[in-house]
Amino acid sequence: MYQPKDSSQSPRFTGVRTFMRLENIQTTENVDFVVVGVPFDTAASNRVGTRYGPQHIRNASVLLRPYNPDQDINIFDYCSGVDYGDIDVIPGNVLRTYDQMQQGLKPILDEDITPIILGGDHSISLGNLRAFHDKFGPIALVHFDSHGDTWDQYYGEKYMHGTPFRRAVEEGLLDVDHSIQVGMRGPLYGPGDIQDAKDLGFEVITMSETRKLGQQEVIRRIHERVGKDRPVFVTFDIDFVDPAYAPGTGTPEVAGPTSHEALEYVRSLDGLNLVGFDLVEVLPAFDSGEITAGLASAVAFEMISLVALKKRRLLEGGSGTPSKTLLQGADNL
Repeated sequence: MYQPKDSSQSPRFTGVRTFMRLENIQTTENVDFVVVGVPFDTAASNRVGTRYGPQHIRNASVLLRPYNPDQDINIFDYCSGVDYGDIDVIPGNVLRTYDQMQQGLKPILDEDITPIILGGDHSISLGNLRAFHDKFGPIALVHFDSHGDTWDQYYGEKYMHGTPFRRAVEEGLLDVDHSIQVGMRGPLYGPGDIQDAKDLGFEVITMSETRKLGQQEVIRRIHERVGKDRPVFVTFDIDFVDPAYAPGTGTPEVAGPTSHEALEYVRSLDGLNLVGFDLVEVLPAFDSGEITAGLASAVAFEMISLVALKKRRLLEGGSGTPSKTLLQGADNL
């Protein structure tokens, strides 16, 4: 069973930087989740540098510990996980990078392992969704962001970080009737920028609407939209969070959620049939005091906690079959 080094015995500043000090090994044996980097950023429209996001998040993650008090779970009582390393990207060529991503994620998904994917700019989500479609068919999407990323093109280019979810709908990758976007805000080119996402089939809850509805009502609507059993992919753009709490990003938008609210949104997804996650747009060069990296590592930690909660339910008699890790390694738990 794979788990992090014990930082009460091994100082955090020692060793090679991996997420949460997990072993860096490309394996699909005896593993429930993997952390995977996709350091691609040449589909960004403003600031570049998110190619360094995965290593920045990993560096901050050494402060994480295995017990999540807010979810009351010790992750590694129920899960085995590794830092799988990075997928080899092709700088400047997003289409070939998508091919690399599909090939790289296939052995993980074939073994029913849950990936937590660290970007990179938001264009990588299209490659992720292609890989998940290969496994699950059309998949529900929960999308936290300040932008809908459903524009048709940037500078005449169809594959940019502002276009992945329009392409995903066009390619039939999404179960769009059960997909939802939360947090959209800021100046737009016109009213069609929000309406286009709705016309594509998404439910859209803007940041102004979330303030009026309240967080608990938004959470209820996420669960109602997605449903309990449908496979769902979660994509989290760090610019969903107000730049006061996450300045290290390429296209910041003011008037967003606090870091506490953002973590509560992720925690609230427990109970959905979560099969994969990505976390994108962390840009180290603009990250004052590494507060964005700290938040991003906490978001990824909550994503892993959701995997552990799902495994615990299976072990304790919930629907489905206990994971192969629990079956193979029960004596080590």
